[in-house]
Amino acid sequence: METLRIGMIGAGSMANYVHYPSLAEFDDVRIEAICDIDRKRLEETSDKYGVEKRYTDYKEMVDRNKLDAVYIIMPPHQLYDLVIHCLKKGLNVFIEKPPGVSLEQARNMAKIADLNGCITMVAFNRRYIPLMRKVKSIVEERGAIMQCMATFYKNLIEKEPPYYQGAVDILTSDGIHAVDTLRWMGGEPLKVLSDIENRYVEYSNSFNALIKFQNGCTGFLVTNWAVGKRVHTFEMHAKGISAFVNPNESAVVYSDNKEEGLIITTKEAAKSDEFAKYYGYYDENRHFIDCVKEGKQPETSFLDAVKTMELVDAIYHSRI
Repeated sequence: METLRIGMIGAGSMANYVHYPSLAEFDDVRIEAICDIDRKRLEETSDKYGVEKRYTDYKEMVDRNKLDAVYIIMPPHQLYDLVIHCLKKGLNVFIEKPPGVSLEQARNMAKIADLNGCITMVAFNRRYIPLMRKVKSIVEERGAIMQCMATFYKNLIEKEPPYYQGAVDILTSDGIHAVDTLRWMGGEPLKVLSDIENRYVEYSNSFNALIKFQNGCTGFLVTNWAVGKRVHTFEMHAKGISAFVNPNESAVVYSDNKEEGLIITTKEAAKSDEFAKYYGYYDENRHFIDCVKEGKQPETSFLDAVKTMELVDAIYHSRI
């Protein structure tokens, strides 16, 4: 089995929580080198995964090692220059969401990736949650999804805007998970009508949208960062069937007017009680590695991510 050599730029909490442990389980992956400007994090992560090649300069890491792909797990407002440098070196690139801080950045990253023949991926993990994929498959056995909903609630009522001291807005930085999953469930948007509000703060923290998709499906985005607690749920409806999904816990699927629904737990669908596996991170990493080996673009390539950023942009510019 061909072993891919991966360079890791970033050894922070997110990378260590889900990406390093996922890659470490793959028999066909070797973490070849790690880069981080924080020497303590660099040494701790490198020691944990037995990586000898350690750098504080990502350009030096890229120049000195023969790599099949690079993971760049950085805050979105620090991402662009690193991604462009690696793409121009002809490297395949995996990044966390969002793909930059603006639609223009996302488009330019996709364009430069295409010019250099690079395989790219944005980690929209909700699409890869085993429960979400299983439920979507069950619903679509009855026909195309005709109505879908993504809700995302949090309690972050702060004077200063969250997400890197306001470097990235709430919808682009975090609410984008719900936006991307709506696209995955409903298709490509045709028309958008939105309501955006500031609730108890001086920045936008509530985003609601009605989306008409090209295939006739209707989608609803309902988010608010000034409510009780984090609740993140999804709905999918097709002819004679409805699914209600809380990916942290379980899904219930109702069909044909029966009172009893089919209940599937998150851990049952993933066949694991490990967070990285039941919440999609393991499978998204596996998907990227497989696509690099097969020479094809992932489901959530930079080019596909541009479409999600376009929908974010449309929500901002379609206020009632």
